[in-house]
Amino acid sequence: MEQPAAPMALDTEAGQQRRKAMARFAVLRPVLDDEVPLTFAARAAGVPLRTAQRWLARYRMHGLSGLERLTRSDAGVRQTPADLVGLIEGMALKRPRVSAATIHRRVAEAARAKGWRAPSYSTVHAIIARLEPGMVALAHDGIAGFRDRYELIHRHRAAAPNAVWQADHTMLDLLILDERGKPARPWLTTVLDDHSRAVAGYAVFLGAPSALNTCLALRQAIWRKSEAAWPVCGIPDMLYVDHGSDFTSLHLEQVSAALRFQLTYSAVGRPQGRGKIERLFGTINTELLPELPGWLSGGKAAAAPRLSLAELDRAIGAFVSGIYHVRPHSETGQTPLDAWRGDGFLPRLPDNLEDLDLLLIMHAKARTVQRDGVRFQGLRYVSPTLAGYIRESVTIRYDPRDLSEIRVFHRDRFLCRAVSEEHAGNTVTLKDIEAARRAHRQALRNGINERIARVADFLPVAGASSGAAKPGSPARPTRSKLKIYEEDGT
Repeated sequence: MEQPAAPMALDTEAGQQRRKAMARFAVLRPVLDDEVPLTFAARAAGVPLRTAQRWLARYRMHGLSGLERLTRSDAGVRQTPADLVGLIEGMALKRPRVSAATIHRRVAEAARAKGWRAPSYSTVHAIIARLEPGMVALAHDGIAGFRDRYELIHRHRAAAPNAVWQADHTMLDLLILDERGKPARPWLTTVLDDHSRAVAGYAVFLGAPSALNTCLALRQAIWRKSEAAWPVCGIPDMLYVDHGSDFTSLHLEQVSAALRFQLTYSAVGRPQGRGKIERLFGTINTELLPELPGWLSGGKAAAAPRLSLAELDRAIGAFVSGIYHVRPHSETGQTPLDAWRGDGFLPRLPDNLEDLDLLLIMHAKARTVQRDGVRFQGLRYVSPTLAGYIRESVTIRYDPRDLSEIRVFHRDRFLCRAVSEEHAGNTVTLKDIEAARRAHRQALRNGINERIARVADFLPVAGASSGAAKPGSPARPTRSKLKIYEEDGT
């Protein structure tokens, strides 16, 4: 015999129905357990015999749930004319959305005009509540809103490491100091391996996302890292991105063709397939950033920002390789590194870093080799190889994050790496150069203003009377000594 479930403690409609079912089961228990005649059990409980017979039949057919009072889904609706029901449903599906109270007021007016009995507010509300939620979402939120909430999706995981990579950007909930020392919100571009959830590469930057930032993240993702604890590298079979202008650039398509990987775009307005990389962004925003100065909570910084872009870059790298990669992922059950290594495989790599840079590092400038080397951004770059190319036109390619060296190409062939002797061993960014330029211009402006002020201090102002004005003060107009009207003498 089915044992009754414990009564629900919550004071909800379902809980109330369950308590009523248990009270009815108590009436039937002597009949079921001790084989007491139903007539005696009903009389002892003060329940009509016909009602007890109906309870017993429902219990034997449906169990304890058969003893709950069934509420009709169309309660209060059955007496409403079909035309009025259709009017209520149509108004509930119109855009823009209106409240049930507004619908009730307008429907009551329409019913009176037709000579019908005006429905109560509860009846109108019940009719609206019977509408299929997906239909309501489609009517009010359009295809995109319906798809995001009610459309069936397929959760796919790549079959092997480096089979599918995902790339995307996010603005971090953090303030850092830019090259001027002013607070700014940085962006993060991440490349994620779909199979293992391992981070293949990333780039942090200020300003809007661009194709350059994507290429810098891909460069780190594809090439071997210097850290032994971060072995993820290789060329993917497919790169999955959205329809942002930085991802749909001709340059990225050329890179995919040259490296022989498929570039796949998500459907416009359908971000469901990028949920894995969005989860990674959430992990960084909720676990790493609250530990850093300048973290934004509720739109306000919890502490004054102190980090530079380079310091934030190092913090993210340490979190990825030291924490995220070495703890088990809740969906795969493995650490991202173990899942990426798998049973062991050899990732597909470019022949050399120079070929990869030729494809990915977009910033390229034409220069002429001078006798003292190549000059760029106010720096001088030298290499013994350049001795044979004096007066030759070359193309230089550079990483804006590190201007201590450039790569020189001659007729699309890698020639050499040239270094800035002034900054050998140091990393000089393009932002450092720009900041130095601004500081120099400001110093010149200060000098100009100081010299102009000296001119005003030592030269008398034209038209000023001798001794009437202090040096540097504006001259006051002098009154004419010629009296023309009688009033001038007063």
